[in-house]
Amino acid sequence: MTSDPHRILLVEDDVDLATMVSDFLSMNGFEVEIEGRGDAAVSRIKAGQPEAVVLDINLPGLDGISVCREVRPAYDGVILMLTARGDEVDEVVSLEVGADDYMAKPVRPRALLARLHSHLRRTATKEEEETGSVTVGSLTVDPTRRTVELGKEVVPLTTAEFDLLYLLARYAGKALNRSEIYQRIHGMNYDGLDRSIDLRISRLRKKLGDDPASPQRIKSVRGVGYMLSMEQ
Repeated sequence: MTSDPHRILLVEDDVDLATMVSDFLSMNGFEVEIEGRGDAAVSRIKAGQPEAVVLDINLPGLDGISVCREVRPAYDGVILMLTARGDEVDEVVSLEVGADDYMAKPVRPRALLARLHSHLRRTATKEEEETGSVTVGSLTVDPTRRTVELGKEVVPLTTAEFDLLYLLARYAGKALNRSEIYQRIHGMNYDGLDRSIDLRISRLRKKLGDDPASPQRIKSVRGVGYMLSMEQ
């Protein structure tokens, strides 16, 4: 018995690129729909609830950042942004508005396929993960409700930020290196170039009120990686 194909909405106005990516993903078992306008993508994402959205930033009608920001409150699926190569602003803002991941153009179809498989596997196994909440000092992370509380205040996090914080909380007091974090979060080996983990750490520190100049909650461990401190 074969499983139903994953439904993907590709939001890209470059017809040749959209066709190439769609054909490649279709050959690898995905059901792909294409949308060329950002404003039209908003209603299609909310109504159709695809399992993943591959979303370009530069779109007619409404840019990809605005699309992501608008749909995220009503959409729990995977959002993978396509950014200009080396544009750190696009990468930071993409994660800030709720994207799960980003890839720089030009698109490498096999790399895109691997990222999608990784995120969809992680989404499918969320219910199989540990369900007990984790409390570290005044911080409580509840994977069942997907909520984070700092004291009595609820801290709003994106899906990717939550997954990273939950991982750090489960191993509070232990330093995790970038490769280990990347493997556990993405299910792939770290290439040494992707800055998404560092960007999410920066965003988490800001949301948790952790001084970036001298963080006391999420600490950088020189030569290793990051650790959620138990002394808060």
